[in-house]
Amino acid sequence: MEKHKIIMTGGGSAGHVTPNLALIPKLKMLGYEIEYIGTKEGIERKIIEGENIKYFPISSGKLRRYFDFKNFTDPLKVIKGIFEAKKIIKMEKPDIVFSKGGFVSVPVVLAAFFNKVPVIAHECDITPGLANRLVSPYCTKVCVTFPEALKELKNGKGVVTGNPIRHELFEGDKIKGNHICGFKDKKPVLMIIGGSLGSKVINEIIRAKLDKLLLEYNVIHICGSGNIDKSLQNKDGYKQFDYIKDELPHLLASADIVVSRAGANVIFELLALRKPNLLIPLSAKASRGDQILNARSFEKSGYSMVIQDEDLTPENVEMKIKELYNDKNKYIENMNNSNTEKSIDLIVELIEKYRKR
Repeated sequence: MEKHKIIMTGGGSAGHVTPNLALIPKLKMLGYEIEYIGTKEGIERKIIEGENIKYFPISSGKLRRYFDFKNFTDPLKVIKGIFEAKKIIKMEKPDIVFSKGGFVSVPVVLAAFFNKVPVIAHECDITPGLANRLVSPYCTKVCVTFPEALKELKNGKGVVTGNPIRHELFEGDKIKGNHICGFKDKKPVLMIIGGSLGSKVINEIIRAKLDKLLLEYNVIHICGSGNIDKSLQNKDGYKQFDYIKDELPHLLASADIVVSRAGANVIFELLALRKPNLLIPLSAKASRGDQILNARSFEKSGYSMVIQDEDLTPENVEMKIKELYNDKNKYIENMNNSNTEKSIDLIVELIEKYRKR
């Protein structure tokens, strides 16, 4: 089998890494040697090194849309990162670079462009993030998840591929999931996902209503790094995790309904797994509003129930959870009509088509 090399990049949050993980088994099957360029301290380093993939750390500054004194120093880190990435790419000689976005991707994509290496990027939200906006002129093609995103890209660079879903998510075992959590009774399972960094407001609201929720459900709470409440560690029917990797397929299998932020990766995973969900998108005050658009699109398609950040109260969330559980079959039926299975093949076809010959 002919050997090809791909360098992947993307970081800042787990959302910029998990789609890369979804592509890796197929790329390995096709004989690709896979390497990764990421930040020195980002979450992507731990995840990727855990997959035994060669990892190259570079300097990277964060791209901000708001005032911060670091805006004066971080461009220097980006410039340093470009030179570091350029050296790595020149040395490693990949046939193609795949970028999942996040601020680390900017120096990597520019370095690939300067080294005349083709780049395929992926944008999971309806409106491209700042990193992907900056690098799209230097990309060969940009894969998008939502058809609405095509109008944001010029020169016909956009290709609708959907969001790649990791195959292992479909291999979860409900009984194993309940065993991991130590659930003793047969109550339905409510899963709370606040994103890889957690959500303070969602954590507080769920814990404020925890005793009432536990009358009806067993609760799995992915609360983000540093957000475990030690006073609730031994509460029957309640299991907290800061971040989950290997056990996630089993926990998702055991979940009957899910409350989640509305990042594109997680909502497409919930759609693929047919999990009825209540989405709480990150507000426009705390983000560029991409989660609001993602949630609106899913609500319109009948895949999700949505509650906005500004409408959050413990009572409101409790009421919506009850409504979601009562209507869960309606949401499952709508999700059964979606087509989410071909994304990995479509993206890998583009990688195969545009890599160096």
